[in-house]
Amino acid sequence: MKKIAVIYKSKYGKTKRYAEWIAEALNAPLFESTSIKPHQLISYDVVIYGGGLYAGGINGVKLVTKNPCNLLILFTVGVSDPKESDYTQILVKALTPEQLYKTKVFHLRGGIDYSKLSLVHKGMMAVMKKLIEKKPIAERESDDIGVLETYGKNVDFSEKTSVAPLLEYIVNLPSFDFNSIVHSKAR
Repeated sequence: MKKIAVIYKSKYGKTKRYAEWIAEALNAPLFESTSIKPHQLISYDVVIYGGGLYAGGINGVKLVTKNPCNLLILFTVGVSDPKESDYTQILVKALTPEQLYKTKVFHLRGGIDYSKLSLVHKGMMAVMKKLIEKKPIAERESDDIGVLETYGKNVDFSEKTSVAPLLEYIVNLPSFDFNSIVHSKAR
């Protein structure tokens, strides 16, 4: 059976929630990114890292991109609908070409609660909203529309079932013994 670690960096809780669901389903240890040392990553066969999407980047992803991992699986969490969003530029910015080739990436939908945003994030969202509103309607992308629709609101799109494709990918890895996980959870 493969030794798996689930690691996350979460500002407002959505990424943490997904990481908890994944760790629970896999019976894997869960680490907040600041509680694991970079040299420990290599001791795991699989590292599953989750980070929120902020200002065109993945929160805390340098932990796993600047330090060796045997097999990296990445999940991102953002407010936009992953089915309608293009994350290519974010991934190209975060991962080397080799990492892009080797890393399986999953995009999950989180949410936003403006009442909990830091002043910096509120300011960034206000600037983003103004820039989007200046765009002609025909040029607005799905992410732009999502920002306008959720601006100033408390919305939560996270769903436990969203992690199913990631879990299925893990279960189908060579030499992965899902039965031993199911049996160890039943004890």
